[in-house]
Amino acid sequence: MESSPKTGTELIKDYVRQLPATPGVYRMSDANGNLLYVGKAKALKKRVNSYTKTSGHPRRIQRVISATALMEFILTETETEALLLESNLIKRLKPRYNILLRDDKSFLHILIREDHSSPQILKTRGRRKKAGEYFGPFASAAAVHRTLDTMQKAFLLRNCTDATFANRTRPCIQFQIKRCSAPCTDEILPEDYSLLVKQATDFLRGKSSDLNEKLNREMQEAATHHDYERAGDLRDRIRALSSITANQMVNPAHITNADIIAIELIGGISCVRVFFFRNGQNWGEKAFFPRHDKDASSEEILTAFLGQFYENKTPPALILINKQITEKDLLVEALSVRAGKNVNISLPLRGEKAKLVENARINAANALQRQLAATASRNNQLAGVKKLFNLPTLPSRIETYDNSHVSGKHAVGGMIVAGEDGFEKAKYRKFNIKNSDITAGDDYAMMREVLSRRFSRLVKEIEQGNAEIPDLVLIDGGQGHLSTSLEVLESLGIKDQITIVAIAKGRDRDAGREQFFLPGKKPFRLAHNDYVLYFLQQLRDEAHRYAIGVHRAKRKSATIKSPFDEIPGVGPIRKKALLAHFGSAKQASGASLSDLEAVKGLSKQTARTVYNWFHEQ
Repeated sequence: MESSPKTGTELIKDYVRQLPATPGVYRMSDANGNLLYVGKAKALKKRVNSYTKTSGHPRRIQRVISATALMEFILTETETEALLLESNLIKRLKPRYNILLRDDKSFLHILIREDHSSPQILKTRGRRKKAGEYFGPFASAAAVHRTLDTMQKAFLLRNCTDATFANRTRPCIQFQIKRCSAPCTDEILPEDYSLLVKQATDFLRGKSSDLNEKLNREMQEAATHHDYERAGDLRDRIRALSSITANQMVNPAHITNADIIAIELIGGISCVRVFFFRNGQNWGEKAFFPRHDKDASSEEILTAFLGQFYENKTPPALILINKQITEKDLLVEALSVRAGKNVNISLPLRGEKAKLVENARINAANALQRQLAATASRNNQLAGVKKLFNLPTLPSRIETYDNSHVSGKHAVGGMIVAGEDGFEKAKYRKFNIKNSDITAGDDYAMMREVLSRRFSRLVKEIEQGNAEIPDLVLIDGGQGHLSTSLEVLESLGIKDQITIVAIAKGRDRDAGREQFFLPGKKPFRLAHNDYVLYFLQQLRDEAHRYAIGVHRAKRKSATIKSPFDEIPGVGPIRKKALLAHFGSAKQASGASLSDLEAVKGLSKQTARTVYNWFHEQ
């Protein structure tokens, strides 16, 4: 009789014999290949050896040790490299038992470009692809929009694209409402526009007081010389700048560039609040709710948060925190490597910095209280759903589906996911309807395609042992949609594994008169003031909103499709060259062969292809 594969401490003992006493990262997985935990060590042999006994570890690590059926190792030169790699792997792979930072999108920045004679000011997120000076991070899109709107009033910088700029023959409405100086049509001299760019850059660098004094002097001088129109323009610019300063909330006197980070932990749930100060200005704040076990300490959570938070961001020179962290020196070294400069992590006990940290902690506590209240309400709603549909457990994953189209054109399906933490937007999925044989407007056939694709994938994931099976599937529709959905599940052999419900609007499409269709039961309604009905309406409406948004984006993309897109051999670069030369596809379509050959970046052969294409059309 064959012995069963080793797991837990017996397996880990075998690994210890082979490991060197060097820095590195280790991964622990279960028998199904699911990643359980990622860790780093100064000496891999010593750290892994500590897992050969379950005693002395927190409960979550004890569970990891018991379930481990496979370990993988990556050796590094230093412990700092190991820490950086650990943070990257945790964020990317999301192991079950690590402390995880959720909702960690890259932050918005304001960019003043340097690769154009008349620089553009715009918002940007993610990788820094364009040349110019970036200012940020800004905690929210609203903060960026407010700042950009005000800066347009104050500095009159253009925000139009280069293509629009190159093809203007007269000033646009932005010039008429005094939000742009119209360098596109030479309404302002190049040197004067450069001065505006410099003033905007200085302001974002924190030199607002110097700029205000300068503008005030110029306003007084203009008024003295009876140039009241210029004086009025300068007055409006000064007011615009003042409005930005007025929205800055707490402005520290002695802090230029810093992140203020505070954690609050209540009942095993935590909130980390981050305030961003750049160039002496408060550029907003954001609350995070990391995922962790209830026995995790504030120190553990904050340490893990810092490593993951700055994995894709440049740390400022100063980070102020409200709790001690583990391995502080190592984290400081890792963040300094990432920033390319010295980074200081400090826990202030008195003075202005301590007040800022306490203010962040109070904000974290308030956000956590709101989150706990919302969670309690959501748990009540999920409990109501469990009871209503006779589910075996509290639903942790509810999938809701809807289709969107106009007379069958640009048809799409949308899936949204909700659970204990509310809407999980990272798990939303869109489905472009691919079957060309579907009759225009056949909603049942569209739903059949969407569900077939979704649950065919789920069947494969179940076979691989890494499936997220929904506890409940909601379909926006009536009895016909339910029957279609059941046919799909039955054909895939998973009809008995998934609870599926159709929710149809009332006769007059009035909220509160929805009918629910379940397999083998008569349709029913809920009382119009039932809190479970309200929750299900939210799910249905969110799926509807998402599907319509995807449909509109697809329709818009088709609307703005360029004739160049269909020409063989004309890719994005040649398309850009043609637009830059002629200004539009219409102008290019009527161009002579010699004009096309004169386009920079186009070979004679490609010019002939473009010419033939338009003339054959």
